[in-house]
Amino acid sequence: MKIICIGRNYSEHAKELGNAIPDKPVIFMKPDTAVLKGNDFYIPEFSTDVHYELEVVVKISKGGKYIQKEAANKHYEEIGLGIDFTARDLQSDLKSKGLPWELAKGFDGSAVVGNFFKKENYNLESLNFSLLKNKEKVQNGNSKDMIFTVDDIIAFVSQYFTLRVGDLIFTGTPEGVGKVSENDILEAYLEDEKVLDLRIL
Repeated sequence: MKIICIGRNYSEHAKELGNAIPDKPVIFMKPDTAVLKGNDFYIPEFSTDVHYELEVVVKISKGGKYIQKEAANKHYEEIGLGIDFTARDLQSDLKSKGLPWELAKGFDGSAVVGNFFKKENYNLESLNFSLLKNKEKVQNGNSKDMIFTVDDIIAFVSQYFTLRVGDLIFTGTPEGVGKVSENDILEAYLEDEKVLDLRIL
């Protein structure tokens, strides 16, 4: 199972990190060992600045290569929410040296994934999602603000990687990312339904 992640897919998030708005999807990947099992996230010993990034996640239900955008919606049936945890201090150091981000993005437990839901129950062109930290709303996103839609992403990614059943695509995070600390509680909502509940240790 591959975890394919899209960076800088919301213009306001790109701006808050001082990044240029991309003209094509920015891709990075996480290994399957990044998937968090359980409701506890342990801050890794190699970072003092781990950030949450709430994202809509798509689960691939039909494999393919060179998928056309018009056919992309046939390749996924379920969506959910996930948190892309990022060791921001490590990422900044790696970026300053022109090195890949994997150590900052792909460490064990860095891909939180909740339950998945049938996509036909939602309006994917205007999907609301939000994250609360200690009961305070810190991220509030809507899929209509994506620079690249889910179908755009699938068409683009499948030019390079064959997609297989079970692969996950993290579609990017809106503005409002921030640091987690011990004893924080994160709660993620898809529309008005809580779908993730996480404790930071």
